[in-house]
Amino acid sequence: MAHSGTYAVPLGVPRARMHAVGLLAGRRRVRLARAAVSAMFFVNGFGFANWVVRIPAVQRSLGLSPGLLGLALLGPAVGGLLAMPLAGGVVARRGSRPVTQVAALAFAAALLLPPLAPSFGLLVAALVVLGATSGTLGVAMVAQSVTLQRFHDRPITTSFHAFYSGGGLAGALVGGVIAGAGLSPLAHLALVAGALVLLAATAAPALLPATVDAAPAHHASFARPTPALLALGTIAFCILVGEGAMADWTAVFLRDVSGAAPGPAAAGFAAFSLAMTAGRIVGDRLTARVGAMRLGRAGGALVAAGCLAAVLVPNAWVATIGFGAVGAGLSTLYPSVLAAGGRLALRTNQAPAATLAALSTLAFTGFLAGPPLIGLLAEGVGLRGALVAVAVAGVVVATLAGSLDGRDATAP
Repeated sequence: MAHSGTYAVPLGVPRARMHAVGLLAGRRRVRLARAAVSAMFFVNGFGFANWVVRIPAVQRSLGLSPGLLGLALLGPAVGGLLAMPLAGGVVARRGSRPVTQVAALAFAAALLLPPLAPSFGLLVAALVVLGATSGTLGVAMVAQSVTLQRFHDRPITTSFHAFYSGGGLAGALVGGVIAGAGLSPLAHLALVAGALVLLAATAAPALLPATVDAAPAHHASFARPTPALLALGTIAFCILVGEGAMADWTAVFLRDVSGAAPGPAAAGFAAFSLAMTAGRIVGDRLTARVGAMRLGRAGGALVAAGCLAAVLVPNAWVATIGFGAVGAGLSTLYPSVLAAGGRLALRTNQAPAATLAALSTLAFTGFLAGPPLIGLLAEGVGLRGALVAVAVAGVVVATLAGSLDGRDATAP
């Protein structure tokens, strides 16, 4: 089959599978599927951001102390970590389309559970379910996006993650307006859930069918730990260590280390988020122009430089710009890891969904490990020294970026 560049349709796909692909390869069909996957990424980001906006109201209604709230907020992480490997196995066997459809609807319904919880224990259970449905949707929609990449001769995977980031920003904005209007958390999240069900139900029929990416029966449901997979997993872990650290520690750093007031202290994470969203908007074009490997090395170097500027220069504005540079450097890396994982699975005759689930689980582990790691290091060397860990993660990413190279996407 014809190909162009490093993002071609793999020649090693079995003939029966290529026949199914050929039936759907029309440009209009692929465009519709791409729009549908983008909608699913938006659903995940928008829905979770609306829940985050209502956390203070749920905390007040249950009378939770900060410590208990912190424990409860581990629920989504636990649910996601438990669900992702299992979701990868189901997607590998059944295909990404049916799992994406069911998970999107389940995620929308799960948004209603936290405001309904009458106690701390049930709130934790509700958040575990919310994290499990969000994690399952994440694995399934990523598998669908990587399958769609095989129909394009240029990179497209970063654009999907831009929709996730955009959904998060839109959800925070809309959720803030609704919360400010005085609507209860249950009514607010019920409205959001209804809108997400409508959007997901409208988009789902356009997804590529399960026959395109369901793995043959002889493929394993879980990925084998090869050196190439471990290299990609290490990159994913380091990327999400950086994201978690930026989410939880930038405001504290600007307030306590750089001496910023509470309002300006929030600018650090805002700069990080905006730079990441902007980077994902243009990420596919950059990847097509310079290649995933070079962009990965540049991104890792930018993460290290931005973080070092923030911790070495005692100025709040320099730190804010540095945190923005970290966001720009990280913006294209995770989509590139997932795209490389999909190519690796095809090259090694493994189920792509299983490989993507393994990478997602390692990445999510990094997101959980990053904030407490920074906290523990800060106890010994101070927050300024602790954030150097993010710079080290950037160096590791730059060092291992060779595994992002897409030149092995097609068989000889």
